[in-house]
Amino acid sequence: MPKVLISDKLSPAAVAIFQARGIDTDVKTGLSPAELRAIIGDYDGLAIRSATKVTAELLAVARNLKVVGRAGIGVDNVDVKSATARGVVVMNTPHGNAITTAEHAIALMFALARQIPEASASTKAGKWEKNRFMGVELHGKTLGLIGCGNIGSIVADRAVGLKMKVIAYDPFLSEARAVALGVEKVELHDLFARADIITLHTPLTEGTRNIIDARAIARMKRGVRIINCARGGLIVEQDLHDALVSGHVAGAALDVFETEPATESPLFALENVVCTPHLGASTAEAQENVALQIAEQMSDFLLTGAVQNAINMPSVSAEDAPRL
Repeated sequence: MPKVLISDKLSPAAVAIFQARGIDTDVKTGLSPAELRAIIGDYDGLAIRSATKVTAELLAVARNLKVVGRAGIGVDNVDVKSATARGVVVMNTPHGNAITTAEHAIALMFALARQIPEASASTKAGKWEKNRFMGVELHGKTLGLIGCGNIGSIVADRAVGLKMKVIAYDPFLSEARAVALGVEKVELHDLFARADIITLHTPLTEGTRNIIDARAIARMKRGVRIINCARGGLIVEQDLHDALVSGHVAGAALDVFETEPATESPLFALENVVCTPHLGASTAEAQENVALQIAEQMSDFLLTGAVQNAINMPSVSAEDAPRL
């Protein structure tokens, strides 16, 4: 019987699925790296969210491990190269929290445009500073998407509904798909020059790390607003801070940070910055969806060899798995 360890908090429905499929399942959250290394050798599968770090050191002692399942999109907490070298399949759930994350980006865009967090804090403090909080309309503004995949395309759809002009930079976006979404495909330098608001929806890779730095910001419109619900590390935070202080960037809304948990940052002191603690996927619906999906995907792989949403190998159906 295959054996799976759930090392991060997942919906109890995931455990029920594993057990219903005949897979022995242990739930042990909050383990230190040393504690996890001590027990991982007993397991065929490891189900995680973002807290567990699947390092080369962990994989080196995971003698029976066949699959790592990430309940969510980003796999930057997994050493995919080491996993691949050891024949461990790494799966994610790219669609389970896409709507939730897109909605959070839209929520931050509204909060930034109308200074909602600061206005709320001021009003609750007994002030009535109606003249202090002058916002901007989203209607008619140009929204620049860096990344127009699962999440970015949902943001585009919502933004078009808000009567915004949407432009997108994504090397993998086809012209036909752009037309279907109602967006204009552009190069990155063009997006920087034209966008009133920029929102990021791309994974963190060597090609996207620090994609927004001082040089990029200098090419943007004065008064641009920047939103990041994707990954910390896409923005050089000190460069953003300096641009916010100078007024070149009118405001920023950040759900992710280069170092997390982000307990201190010079950005926190700025009134024109809205911050949330990596809440992009934090809805009851999304957490249930990704837990159910990763449990089904891992069960299918361990029992039949079928592969879905793998980062490091092609998808394989249950019918083809035995032959391959």
